[in-house]
Amino acid sequence: MMMAFSSSASLLLSPLNTNTTDSSLKLLLLHSSSSSSSHHQFPHVPRQPQVAISSLNKWRANVSSFFPAFLNRKKGNDANSLKEELLDALAPLDRGADATPQDQLTIDQIARQLEAVNPTKAPLKSDLLDGKWELIYTTSQSILQTKRPKFLRSVANYQAINVDNLRAQNMESWPFFNQVTADLTPLNARKVAVKFDYFKIAGLIPVKAPDSARGELEITYLDEELRVSRGDKGNLFILKMVDPSYRVPV
Repeated sequence: MMMAFSSSASLLLSPLNTNTTDSSLKLLLLHSSSSSSSHHQFPHVPRQPQVAISSLNKWRANVSSFFPAFLNRKKGNDANSLKEELLDALAPLDRGADATPQDQLTIDQIARQLEAVNPTKAPLKSDLLDGKWELIYTTSQSILQTKRPKFLRSVANYQAINVDNLRAQNMESWPFFNQVTADLTPLNARKVAVKFDYFKIAGLIPVKAPDSARGELEITYLDEELRVSRGDKGNLFILKMVDPSYRVPV
């Protein structure tokens, strides 16, 4: 091993023949020049046509305009399908009187999905709130009167709201036709404090409500045909619009 290394070193260090060196250098320089020229010459890259760039920009613009419209359309479709699902689920439940705990859970889950796509962010400022609404589902046992025999329960319950003066009216139908009116005080853009002022027995005999007749109500979903609200005691209320022209009597 040492011998081979010494031999190679000697060969590298030994004097070179002059003629051989000159010709070798010329050959080396010629080869180097040729090689350098061939290796460092860059290929011609054709310029991208302007029409291609223009087409790309148009494509980007179309994509950008498509997605917001697609998302808005999808959001609308979600709300409609959720409303259909909700109405189908509560239809056989007699406004909630026949609902089992599992039924209540199912209705609440669908309602929360619907609330997540609420199109009316400030319902207390919306004309959509005006009018007479029919209660189609609630978890409030006092409204459902489940402890009474069915023939003594109200056949239908309504609520009317005036947005301009924030007055509300709750009405029962047959057999008692009881009513109650209330003042609404906004707590934020979708939540009100409710202060009941007068009850009307059989819709005729006024009775002043006690000072303790108070509550809070949050409107969590509102469009032109359906309203979802939640009370301060955890009750859920779902109502459908029946008469947008109705106003609470002053």
